[in-house]
Amino acid sequence: MDYFPILEWPEEIQALVVERVAGNSFQDLYGLRASCKLMKALADRRSVCHFYDVLYVPCGLNMPDELLKTCYAERNPSTLYMKGVQFFFTFNLQEEGLSFMKLAADEGYGALCIYANDYKTFWGDEEYFARFTRNQLT
Repeated sequence: MDYFPILEWPEEIQALVVERVAGNSFQDLYGLRASCKLMKALADRRSVCHFYDVLYVPCGLNMPDELLKTCYAERNPSTLYMKGVQFFFTFNLQEEGLSFMKLAADEGYGALCIYANDYKTFWGDEEYFARFTRNQLT
């Protein structure tokens, strides 16, 4: 395999690479962190927490509470979705739960169909469901 000179790139480009790796795989991100001090420093930036998909963290890895709090503070879409599901189903706070799911959908997370379906189920608004899904899919 040829040498890939990522360390020669500007720091902004390196940070973008680390953010995309964080969005693809937790394991790849930790492999990248272990590669060198510079990559570890880039991976430890708060903005990288926005890109984690916390629902795909390996089961054996216990995610620290502080990491989840940081992800939530960075408006991480999967964390917003988890909070919405928790409010909707566990705490029986449908409006708050749906608003978190909508935030996750607006951030590009795949919670769009679940949000729209829960909205339809909770309020029985078929017209809103059809209009919302049509607008989001076009």
